[in-house]
Amino acid sequence: MKRNLLSLLLLLAVIFTMNSCSSNASEATPVEAKSEVVVNYTYTASEIEAMDLINEYRVSVGLNPLEKINHISYKSEEHDKYMITNNVVNHDDFVARSENIIKVLGAKTVGENIAYNYNSPQAAVTAWLNSPSHKENIEGNFTHFGISIRENPTTGKKYYTNIFAKI
Repeated sequence: MKRNLLSLLLLLAVIFTMNSCSSNASEATPVEAKSEVVVNYTYTASEIEAMDLINEYRVSVGLNPLEKINHISYKSEEHDKYMITNNVVNHDDFVARSENIIKVLGAKTVGENIAYNYNSPQAAVTAWLNSPSHKENIEGNFTHFGISIRENPTTGKKYYTNIFAKI
């Protein structure tokens, strides 16, 4: 019981201290968390490039490289699909995604960066590094990550969701 309460308090602390690139007016809606680990995820060349760029940066500033976890990339992809379907760019349902990663993977902390309408992984990662709150996530005390980059088939605009976790 104490552990669950502590986990909930830690999650709330992360949420309240996390800066985001979206409007703070967004309301999260409940999403049922899956209890199974997603083990299969097919990475695009762009996703691999973005992860490599993030890890190259982390190593260049003396931090550990992050290990990819397919389940986290799957949760990132779900969010990209949500943003495309609803024509929004936000962190809606971040609490549900983070709770799922905490429950399923045993994560202690979770963070998230999103981006929209960058033509390349390099442009998105550069934008994140130029934003103090996003850079804080990239440089955060995390051990693992996942990413999804999806294109809206109607507009051709790209959506990026990058989730970090300390496991």
